[in-house]
Amino acid sequence: QVQLVESGGGLVQAGDSLTLSCAASGGTFSDYVMAWFRQAPEKEREFMAATWSDGGTRHAASVKGRFTASRDNAKNTVYLQMNSLKPEDTAVYACAAGRYSDYDGFIGDYWGQGTQVTVSS
Repeated sequence: QVQLVESGGGLVQAGDSLTLSCAASGGTFSDYVMAWFRQAPEKEREFMAATWSDGGTRHAASVKGRFTASRDNAKNTVYLQMNSLKPEDTAVYACAAGRYSDYDGFIGDYWGQGTQVTVSS
C-alpha cells in the first residue's frame, strides 16, 4: 500500500510560481509512474504530467512550458513546478502512483488527498 501526501499549495497571485511536492511511502517508489492531476470546481479531473523512474516525463499540452514535473527517487518525492500561474490554474492538485500505457494513458493505483492551489487575478 502506497501513501501519498501532497504539500506546497496555497494562495498566490497571477504570474507567480509555486512548487508542489508529493511524498510517497509504503511502497517501492521507483516501481511506479508518478503523475499529477488537478480538478477545478465543477470540472473533470485533468491530467497534468507524469514522470518515470528513469527521468522521463510527459506533460499535458495545456501546461507544457509552464509546468514541469520531476521526481527524486532517493527522497521518494515527486514535484510539480508551476510558473506563470493564471487564475484558471485554480484547482485541487493531486499526485498519483500508477502505470502508463500509450493506449490507456495513466492508470492510477494510489492517490493523494490533494492540495489546493488558488491563483488570484
